[in-house]
Amino acid sequence: MNASEQITAYIDAHADWRGKLLARLRKLILAASPGIVEEWKWNVPVWSHNGNVVGGAVFQGYVKLNFFKGAQIQDPQHLFNAGLEAKTSRAIDIHQGDKLNEPALKKLIQDAVALNAKPQKAAKKTK
Repeated sequence: MNASEQITAYIDAHADWRGKLLARLRKLILAASPGIVEEWKWNVPVWSHNGNVVGGAVFQGYVKLNFFKGAQIQDPQHLFNAGLEAKTSRAIDIHQGDKLNEPALKKLIQDAVALNAKPQKAAKKTK
């Protein structure tokens, strides 16, 4: 089974609002940037473009979107609401009934893709 099929099976395995939400998020993520690739890592969907961009996971009471380099992304609409203390990542936990700001989320995804396109500085070597 390829990654897209695994993601579809993962969504289908969650037949309630969480699966429907993740399917909606999947469409939004894929539409945000034409070069995004679906992958299956750590038993969850991951979308990448020159590196990991965002991962999605279903939990008992919410759906989580994890932006791997979220700490480096501006979030003027304050969508990030989890993992705020993490060094590199940021997350959005979406609960049943939460209103989704799709334009702001699309912008976060596009900014994450743009961040991956930038040349990375090499880590300084210590003597």
